[in-house]
Amino acid sequence: IINVSLIDFQIEGRLFPNKLIPTIYSVIFVMGFVGNVLVVFVLCQKSNRKTVANTYMVNLALSDLLFLVSLPFWAVYYSFDYNWVFGGLMCKLCGSLISVNVYASIYFITCMSVDRYRAIVYPLQSQCSRNLCRARVVSCVIWTIAGLMTIPTVAFRDTHYLNELKVTPYWFPGLALTKNILAFLVPFGVIASCYYRIAKHLVMEHSSLDKSSNNLDRVMKMVVAVVLAFFICWFPFHVLTFLDAIIALMPFTLCLGFSNSAINPFIYCFVGNHFRELLWRLYAEKAPSLSQKRDSISTRLSSFSRKLSDLKDTGPLETLGQRIRDP
Repeated sequence: IINVSLIDFQIEGRLFPNKLIPTIYSVIFVMGFVGNVLVVFVLCQKSNRKTVANTYMVNLALSDLLFLVSLPFWAVYYSFDYNWVFGGLMCKLCGSLISVNVYASIYFITCMSVDRYRAIVYPLQSQCSRNLCRARVVSCVIWTIAGLMTIPTVAFRDTHYLNELKVTPYWFPGLALTKNILAFLVPFGVIASCYYRIAKHLVMEHSSLDKSSNNLDRVMKMVVAVVLAFFICWFPFHVLTFLDAIIALMPFTLCLGFSNSAINPFIYCFVGNHFRELLWRLYAEKAPSLSQKRDSISTRLSSFSRKLSDLKDTGPLETLGQRIRDP
């Protein structure tokens, strides 16, 4: 009875995510699709709304829409107990859309943060450079970078039938660490630096803020909300991705740890002047005796080689005749 209960519990525990995750994905798809379509529609309607910040927001919404298009396929994937039924091409395409969204969304949020920083801290100096043309060029560059970072996904991702899920592809650790660094740590470092300087500037200039500055402050709060939402939603994913990559790289980390035994002598001994003086003193003491031993060995080898040469020149018959005559 106990074994049957355990089996039933395991089956129910396995089926629970298969029902819950597709439901959550469906809700995310409906809400996200409607919301992002409204953002694109509203911001693209009137020409007076075409600003640098809005350009980045429209591109952010487009990157989210591209990802949301693939979400129903992932819902079916989970509902079928991790079985992909759409073929290898759709596997590559849906995986690529996720990768594009991860890179493009964080880079557009970073651009929004840098733009707010320049508009608030350097309002006069940034008027010339903050224009729609440059924002569109930057957006094209971001889309290009996101597309290039998706190449490994297109190249390596494919469908395979596996008996169990405990499989780590050989390309996963490098790709995961690259995603952690380029799609999370570096952008958030830039974002944190921008908002730190913005906050410092606002505190120092609090008494001289005018109405336009207050408008910029409201826009900044909106951008901060977007950044916090992205951080809260993606931080657990990047943490677990990093841990999976570390587990896959465990043999290499062990090699790195073991190498400490080889590095320690150079750090603690050879670098220090005291040890080098002792080593040089020991060498000075042992060098004469080693030189004498080397000269003695060299002399013996020379004597032995001369005897061999003499025997070779006289020949065996002459040596034998000499021995007969000598008695």
